[in-house]
Amino acid sequence: MGRLSNIFWLGIKELRSLAADPVLVAFILYAFSAAIVAQARGLNSEVNNASIAFVDEDQSQLSKELIAGFYPPRFRTPQLITPAEAATAMDKGRFLFIVSFPPRFEYDLRRGRNTEVQVSVDATAMQQASIGAGYISNILNDRVNSFIRRTDAQQEIPLRVVIRKAFNPNGDPTWFGSVVALINQITTLTVILTGAALLREREHGTIEHLLTLPLTPFEIAMAKVWANSLVILIAVGASMAVVIRTVLNVPVAGSVPLFMLGVVVYLFSATALGLYLGTISRTMAQFALLNILIVMVLQLLSGGSTPVESQPEWMQTLTLALPSRHFVSFSKAILFRGAGLETVWPQFAAVATIGTAFFAYSLSRFRASIAVSK
Repeated sequence: MGRLSNIFWLGIKELRSLAADPVLVAFILYAFSAAIVAQARGLNSEVNNASIAFVDEDQSQLSKELIAGFYPPRFRTPQLITPAEAATAMDKGRFLFIVSFPPRFEYDLRRGRNTEVQVSVDATAMQQASIGAGYISNILNDRVNSFIRRTDAQQEIPLRVVIRKAFNPNGDPTWFGSVVALINQITTLTVILTGAALLREREHGTIEHLLTLPLTPFEIAMAKVWANSLVILIAVGASMAVVIRTVLNVPVAGSVPLFMLGVVVYLFSATALGLYLGTISRTMAQFALLNILIVMVLQLLSGGSTPVESQPEWMQTLTLALPSRHFVSFSKAILFRGAGLETVWPQFAAVATIGTAFFAYSLSRFRASIAVSK
């Protein structure tokens, strides 16, 4: 009971120390509210309001109909430019797409001759360029075929492909983006709070005061773990209820309590990482640099920003040792697919195992740092 009491009161001290830092409190509030909304709605890779221009050297009825096929919200109102302006406009970044119709375009098509339409793409906007080029190709092909047949009727074919999007029928990027933003904030804030708490005590000299008390390194470390985990857990619950489900109106297919249980399991791993970085850093500046290098890699390789399957096979194998990969996996399964514990328990077990092993290592490093301080 004495050990539990020490851990409890040390944790209360951590919470009071955090509450006395208004900048850090404001940062937590921003990270789990406005930052999630901004990432969900602002980082959209879909083509929206894309600038497009046309070089119409044909001036035919067909070319005019094709130009009229591009309209908001996917594209801005098309602009007509001359061939001499095309290269300069692309170099200056005025247009993301420039479509050029050659002379005698309609004449050649009517006589069954092969003809080409040039689509110049500003590939510096890589994702929009790739998706937008596909949109342009489909629009041009559909309208040209309709013009040649002089009818919108489709020829019957024996195969009909029916596409049904599971778990996100409208393909709304806000649904996925908001959850990924929340997951990233959990990782980032947990590591920052735990590591910063340790460094703050070291810089203020309070770590020496703790060493004069009958406390063990385990008690000091566990106090930081439960106190900072509690703050993050409350912030995640509030963000799920207010930001994701109310403000962004993202439907949750699965059990929110099961997801919160998964967050608790993952927080043990994330706080262990923060504790480790806090022990190897000597200043807050060093900790900030290490946090950028390590946490960013964890987020990029977790499968939240890009699919794990797009990574090289050897890297996919290495990411199995990252708790963030398993956390992202069971979070998406629960929140989007409605998976239960019987489905995601292997990921839960993996996160718990990795977290326990890393916490034991971080605790040994923490003991070593305390021994040096003594």
